[in-house]
Amino acid sequence: MGVQRLSGILLVALCGVLISGCAPQPTSDATPTPTFTSDADAFAAAEATYRAYVDALNQVDLADPETFEAVYAWTTGDASAAARELFSWMHADNQVVSGDSRITAIASTSGARANAVSLDVCVDVSEVDVRDESGETVVAPDRVDVQKMRLEFARSRTETGLSISNITGRADGPAC
Repeated sequence: MGVQRLSGILLVALCGVLISGCAPQPTSDATPTPTFTSDADAFAAAEATYRAYVDALNQVDLADPETFEAVYAWTTGDASAAARELFSWMHADNQVVSGDSRITAIASTSGARANAVSLDVCVDVSEVDVRDESGETVVAPDRVDVQKMRLEFARSRTETGLSISNITGRADGPAC
């Protein structure tokens, strides 16, 4: 897979979430162990986490690495590693992102009783563009305007008690 295509896929996974910036607030220094009393509580926490992540992505300025920190605060594991690698590469390549992604659907795929929290999401990225330093778009011409993704969450110290641990494209689940 070419760098341009990988960049587009990762950007969709990361930018498939932009709205209006806020950073998570740690609740304490103790390791959190949120206990969800129902699948509905787990879903609400996951949705709030995802929306906060989108808010943070909307505030990213690829020319200013300090703006990446709010995104990193909402991620862990593979999602964090992918975000760090992608933002570092895009910053070094002097890329510029414009436009907002818009969440069009969020559905729970598992919950508290399964001891795993995940969401299926649909994200409209039709307004998002990424340009290299010469001003040429690096978005693949065949990019699908509405992306279908699956997010997995892990317990964390964010105000919601969850962080995004993995983001993947999906072929199954709810239609977008």
